[in-house]
Amino acid sequence: MSAILHDGTAMLGRHLRRTRHAPAILVMTQTMPIVFLLFFGYVFGSALAMPGSDYRAFLVPGMLVATAANGIMTGMFTAAQDTHRGVTDRLRTLPMSRAAVPLGQALADLVTTAVGLVPLVLVGLAMGWRIEGGPFAAAGAFGLLMLFRFATTWIGILLGLASQSEEAAGQLGGATFMLPLLSNAYIPTDGLPSWVRFVAEWNPISATATAVRDLCGNAPVPADAAWPVTHPVAGSVLWSLALLALCVPPAVRRYARGAR
Repeated sequence: MSAILHDGTAMLGRHLRRTRHAPAILVMTQTMPIVFLLFFGYVFGSALAMPGSDYRAFLVPGMLVATAANGIMTGMFTAAQDTHRGVTDRLRTLPMSRAAVPLGQALADLVTTAVGLVPLVLVGLAMGWRIEGGPFAAAGAFGLLMLFRFATTWIGILLGLASQSEEAAGQLGGATFMLPLLSNAYIPTDGLPSWVRFVAEWNPISATATAVRDLCGNAPVPADAAWPVTHPVAGSVLWSLALLALCVPPAVRRYARGAR
């Protein structure tokens, strides 16, 4: 375990330096949520306003979780880029743990996401969003966001390692834009058709978005929704842990198999 942590920390530094020298994907993934937040908050805000609730207070936590879900796209693109440009093959020749390279990528993504969320939070505050749940609850909400981002990044790493080309990974990554639309990140699910509501409420994004809203004191927990949404903190943690359990072992095996 100590070798994995030591080697993973070295790879963390490598990916952070890479991000510093090639910041385009970071800029794109961090500015788009701000654009969507402004667009939904001001253009659609009056039409989507919910009775007895401030739509922007509902929207900002959902946008934070949608940004965390973008870990699928960034993880996929970065892993595919390294794989198809020969970088991964060179890293495999180094005497280090097979888990270190994907772990370093996931940790670097976590660091850059934590920093990148600051502008989004500041824009949300400027729009009138407030954290009403207290500092400890806010820290819990941030922890859930980071855990969910870590899990979605591993999904992306697995898909990126399995991709046939950089272009295929980019196209599939772009398709993940639809995932927050099939959740309660932007709108409540109670007005959706029954089958769409079922899909949306079992979307991990919905549980995490509801948990962040609850911890920040922005919206009550729905009483007549699916279990992950009516128990959002537990639902969010369980979803994230399940995704990690499903994606981390095969991602590490997929990386190791390339050495054969």
